[in-house]
Amino acid sequence: MTENKNDFVVSDRRRFGAEGERRADAPVEQEEKQPAPQPAATKPAQPPAPEQAAQPASPAEDEMPEAPSVEEQLAQHQEYRASGKKLDEIFQGRLGAQGAYPEMTFEKVVESLYMSALIQMGAIRPEGDEPRVDIIGARQTIDSLTIIHDKTKGNLTDKERTMLQNVLFELRMAWIELTNAIAKQAVEKPVNPIPQDKK
Repeated sequence: MTENKNDFVVSDRRRFGAEGERRADAPVEQEEKQPAPQPAATKPAQPPAPEQAAQPASPAEDEMPEAPSVEEQLAQHQEYRASGKKLDEIFQGRLGAQGAYPEMTFEKVVESLYMSALIQMGAIRPEGDEPRVDIIGARQTIDSLTIIHDKTKGNLTDKERTMLQNVLFELRMAWIELTNAIAKQAVEKPVNPIPQDKK
């Protein structure tokens, strides 16, 4: 079956440019047009405050869908748990007791991110493999744990809080050592000069 490549057309449907400004050639979608406000007869129109005028509306805020209702969230949560229970029964039937899915806890979430960061920094790897360092990925994982730490203040048990603080301290120290080693290696390794043509 042959395809006619002239039928394939790519069109740019983005409404906003790289800086967040609305593109002039963006496709016009059906937008709710609000009627222009009528000027008050007694009060003259006031210009917007300088801080409001200086900040354009964020495209992400305009496109954010409404959150699901409480009823929708509850129904989805119940369906999710029911599906998980079915899957657990399948695993237990085939694998026995060892196939049971372990319950997810806060400690396991932190441990998972902790292990991911160690792998990204090359501290954990299969035996015989060369270390593969993803310094940016490790930083993002550590920053994710920092966000969890900041957003859960006052909601953690003493054990959870201590564990999270210890994990963050250890990962940050490992990341500092790794970045210092990378910087030292970059300074010590001479840059090969560009060979000049022989005259």
